[in-house]
Amino acid sequence: MLWYRLLLNLAIPFGLLGLCLRGFRNPAYWSRWTERFGWVPAHIASVAPFDLWIHAVSVGEARAAVPLVNRLLQEHPGHKILVTTTTPTGSNMVQMLLADKVEHCYFPYDLGWAMNRFVGAIQPKMALIMETEIWPNMVRSVSRSGATLLYTNVRLSEKSYAGYAKFPSIVGPTLELVDHFAVQGALDSKHLQLLGVPAEKIITTGSIKFDVSVPASLRESAEVLRRHLGQDRLIWIAGSTREGEEGRIFKTYTKLKQEFPTLLLLLVPRHPERFDQVARKAQRKGLTCVRRTQDAEQLDSSIDVYLGDTMGELSLMYASSDVAFVGGSLVPLGGQNILEPSALGIPVVFGPHMFNFPEISKWTVKEGAGKMVQNSDELATTIGELLRNPSLRDEMGSRGIEMIEAHKGALEKNYHLIKSY
Repeated sequence: MLWYRLLLNLAIPFGLLGLCLRGFRNPAYWSRWTERFGWVPAHIASVAPFDLWIHAVSVGEARAAVPLVNRLLQEHPGHKILVTTTTPTGSNMVQMLLADKVEHCYFPYDLGWAMNRFVGAIQPKMALIMETEIWPNMVRSVSRSGATLLYTNVRLSEKSYAGYAKFPSIVGPTLELVDHFAVQGALDSKHLQLLGVPAEKIITTGSIKFDVSVPASLRESAEVLRRHLGQDRLIWIAGSTREGEEGRIFKTYTKLKQEFPTLLLLLVPRHPERFDQVARKAQRKGLTCVRRTQDAEQLDSSIDVYLGDTMGELSLMYASSDVAFVGGSLVPLGGQNILEPSALGIPVVFGPHMFNFPEISKWTVKEGAGKMVQNSDELATTIGELLRNPSLRDEMGSRGIEMIEAHKGALEKNYHLIKSY
């Protein structure tokens, strides 16, 4: 642990440099630096002690935490909950979806002195880490405070496991201090046990992301957006796209447009700081592009790309489309949440790099709710097949809804685990 603490403290200048550089893409990285070093805003410290502290790294984890927070507050309306995130996009999501229900600030760097200051200020009775981020100083600070520490919705891919397994002298003693782990599947349980976690500390609950509810208001809003985009047009959405994917998607769109001349590409990049870059890229490819934040009139039929440059509207965009591709999967980044379009009855297509969602991607293909493609050529073939075959789209969409219903229940299991403590 000594060398770990030493390296982290030596890395502080590089951390600050990283924030500065990221700020050129997203200016939100230039603010609230004190929170990243364990100084808790006064209005939050005044609320302490907190009944529950939930850490959700970014957008995906924050969205997964929402139904759990709502379930907890439904049963315990007086409880005080703090939600931390690491990224500005995660911060925006928490403030948008949970608003005045919880307090929010950034998660500190895993510096011993910063974590001690942070935990001492918020005084949590229970800490809940969404998915899997093993931070030794955070775990030790929580343990020393006497708070219960749980990991929930845990997924531990082969890649993550291999990385943690290289440091058994740190990871093993750290995991010993965690009270319980709620994992998504058997593979996650196996990896934790190989890292030294006793089987009795692990419960398999499935993924909270299956516990998706689609409000009627979303359906109504999607109908309005669909009329705006053009009810007579086929719409292909590429959601949560990452660097290196948009070029392939534009190439695929250009190819598909030869067969489907009125096809509209609804494109939603994963990170807001890339909106401008992606819009410029579309124009360089000779495609007419309109951004959602700039579009007020009825969308002209000559528009090729409708860029979703807003936060919190991805579900609305999926619900307004005929076919969905989910990004982060054509490049080796592990994929993004493919259950969101499935819950809306939209057939889903994704690339081969789904190591962050290994079981979910296998279930989706096995249940006939989605298809995995290996490259841009297969993407064009598969999207084209779905666009020309409405009955296949309906069948895959229905199977997606059935799959979601069949795998629900993780939310209740996680709730009861928390309640047991």
